[in-house]
Amino acid sequence: MSKFELKLPQMGESVAEATLTSWLKEVGDTIEMDEAVFEIATDKVDSEVPSEVDGILVEKLFNIDDVVKVGQTVAIIEINGSSYESDHDHDSHVATVKDDAPNKAAEELEIAVLSAKESTAAPVIDYSGADRFYSPLVKNIAKQEGITLAELDTISGTGSEGRVTKNDILDYVASGKAGGGQPFEEKKEEGVMPVVKKVEQVAKPVPSNKEEAKREEVKPTVEKEQPSNGDEHIPLTRMGKLIVQHMTASVNTSAHVQSFVEVDVTNVVNWRNKVKDAFEKREGEKLTFTPIFMEAVAKALKKYPMVNISLDGDTIIKKKNINIGMAAALADGNLIVPVIKNADQLNLVGMAKAVNDLAKRARNNALKPDEVKDGTYTVTNVGTFGSVFGTPIINQPQVGILALGAIRKMPAVVETKEGDFIAIRSKMYLSHSYDHRVVNGALGGMFVKAVADYLEAWDVNREI
Repeated sequence: MSKFELKLPQMGESVAEATLTSWLKEVGDTIEMDEAVFEIATDKVDSEVPSEVDGILVEKLFNIDDVVKVGQTVAIIEINGSSYESDHDHDSHVATVKDDAPNKAAEELEIAVLSAKESTAAPVIDYSGADRFYSPLVKNIAKQEGITLAELDTISGTGSEGRVTKNDILDYVASGKAGGGQPFEEKKEEGVMPVVKKVEQVAKPVPSNKEEAKREEVKPTVEKEQPSNGDEHIPLTRMGKLIVQHMTASVNTSAHVQSFVEVDVTNVVNWRNKVKDAFEKREGEKLTFTPIFMEAVAKALKKYPMVNISLDGDTIIKKKNINIGMAAALADGNLIVPVIKNADQLNLVGMAKAVNDLAKRARNNALKPDEVKDGTYTVTNVGTFGSVFGTPIINQPQVGILALGAIRKMPAVVETKEGDFIAIRSKMYLSHSYDHRVVNGALGGMFVKAVADYLEAWDVNREI
């Protein structure tokens, strides 16, 4: 009988593995070609993996929360739909052996590379005496974070039979508990945890006076809120947890500063109203304000390339490409940031098509992993929800993000050769958040002013 091995497909050149988050089919279910069989998740994108053939699902080789490497067989599909019971054990053994050999070699190679990178001064942590099973990937993360075996044993696992998964240990590290557990006081003589604690003590600033020292000694304790009648406790989704980690890390990393500019976009509004119907009829795409704003941002980044940078330690990395992230709201209330690559090379038609395509696929959870990475600057449209302006958090490792406020009709003073007069104009606010470690107030202000100037000078006779 003919069987098909459904493998985890390549999801982008930089993606080597994914977490299996749910099975959409059970053993014995009939599957049609292109029908989704299971869901996987990378750092930012959840995706469905479809079947490449018609058949019956006869075996699942991974459990929920397992980490699967690209190219590994995840499921066995019987193509002709005949009985699988007679040779189930034999084929299962063959499939497992085929998968385990490259997996084991890859894991051993990963462990060897990580071991070679460790500093000779780093404490040696031994997990060989563990009574509980830990995957090599979990052990590697624990070793990098300085988590001892005793501390590792305290982590609650959400995987099969209570196994600690990659997400479990990453959540533990993100919670700030790593290296701080009480059960390890008796191991101070071993030189494992004291090394970490000494570094933390050196990194703390010395209080300048007794009052500051006293404040530092008194650390507020936050008690866990107890459930009360009528309260609903909603656990964070996987993406929600990632957003919590990323936003907190950004605030703790960058010195956020904001600059605000009011922009008269009357010419932009009138021009769009004039051409949008013909554009949609010709291109089959709606012309929103977003691609216009993206074009203006791309022009400003070209003019001020030191905003199109990232900071790596003591080194500024000046980006060659202008890749603009576009924050998009999802149905569950979360946000995702697809990236328009080489935005400065697109004309307005190309920009409109890129914006519409990414926004649509973001809403349908159909983005590819490579489409949410490598952004060099981000734009978020807070005006969609009626906000006049906002103070957005920088998307690391970028150094700036621009919030677009709502466009409102307002009375304004208009200067002409014949004198000043009051007119109804379409206006909005641009809110620029930037990292004051590397972008000073002058540069941050000039950048957002350049975006405003480009929009205010919009040619009402422009052809598209």
